[in-house]
Amino acid sequence: MELSFTPQQQAFREEVRQWVRSHLPQELAHKVHNNLRLHREDLQGWAKILGKKGWLGYGWPKEFGGPGWDAVQRHLFEEECALAGAPRIVPFGPVMVAPVIMAYGNAEQQKRFLPGIASGEVWWSQGYSEPGSGSDLASLKTRAERVGDKYIVNGQKTWTTLGQYGEWIFCLVRTSTEGKPQTGISFLLIDMRSPGVTVRPIRLLDGECEVNEVFFDNVEVPVENLIGEENKGWTYAKHLLSHERTNIADVNRSKRELERLKRLAKAEGLWQDLRIRDEIAKLEVDIVALEMLVLRVLSAVSSGRNPLDIAGLLKIRGSEIQQRYSELMMLVAGPFSLPFIQEAMEAGWQGDFPGGEAAHSVLAPTYFNYRKTTIYGGSNEVQRNIVAQTVLG
Repeated sequence: MELSFTPQQQAFREEVRQWVRSHLPQELAHKVHNNLRLHREDLQGWAKILGKKGWLGYGWPKEFGGPGWDAVQRHLFEEECALAGAPRIVPFGPVMVAPVIMAYGNAEQQKRFLPGIASGEVWWSQGYSEPGSGSDLASLKTRAERVGDKYIVNGQKTWTTLGQYGEWIFCLVRTSTEGKPQTGISFLLIDMRSPGVTVRPIRLLDGECEVNEVFFDNVEVPVENLIGEENKGWTYAKHLLSHERTNIADVNRSKRELERLKRLAKAEGLWQDLRIRDEIAKLEVDIVALEMLVLRVLSAVSSGRNPLDIAGLLKIRGSEIQQRYSELMMLVAGPFSLPFIQEAMEAGWQGDFPGGEAAHSVLAPTYFNYRKTTIYGGSNEVQRNIVAQTVLG
């Protein structure tokens, strides 16, 4: 496995770096570097900038309007965006449902849905988890009954990230109760503006309404919105979840936040504290190890092998690292990390570093928010079982 980048890849990195830094709004980069609150216009604004360039679907093949980059180019693009301070691409459209539509949707569905995803114009949400059906997703109960040329959908989804902004939602629904639970699930695309769809935000410990409950009350969904075959949705869901878990690893964001942690430690006068330095060093070693694992995956992809069996391992390590750097930031900021004042968050301020470098405004909320990382996308306990079965044998 070759871990160094070729001159051509380095030239590609420089091209991406220059473009991102010249097109990324500086006020947006400031928010990201200082972990300030991002609103819909921030996230979708950057998505539309990328969409205009043709880079929002940066993992897409050319036949579907993407740039056709290889795995290494995609990694370099993600890294340069993260280091420049670009917000993460909201993954539900371009990273998650789009590959499913490409792989299992028909030509009409591809023509209908992919352009709006590629441009950033249409906001997609994910309808998987339900009350009592999270890690045990196959036990979901949201029902879709076919009546003529429509499905009538009834049920509830929960933890729907940013669902308050959603225009379309891809849902796993139960279309049969015969056989194993996995065999009676279908994959539906639902217009969230349909009569009978209700979205109720859930306020979390960090003060945000990042997740939502979504209710379906006799919602009519045209049969042509079914992806692939009826009762085969579990197969499509596994394809999507592999992409999600690889995305959750997010080693590039961890590298950026590691540098922020170092700035915090220096600003608080703790850089010379050997115990703090040891913890930061151990974190950096683990981030480098995760990056090496990601590069191994990229090498496998470049060789034509399927590395998605270890997507769960990437998710486990990446999510644990995210929790660790948020914990260390709380530790080095000390008392300045504790205030959690909603009004001050709205104003983007809760006190400055001694050197006036940046605001401490969201250390506590970020810490609270990152408690979820080891649960969503398939809990780490379940992922360890999957890795043991599929990788270790």
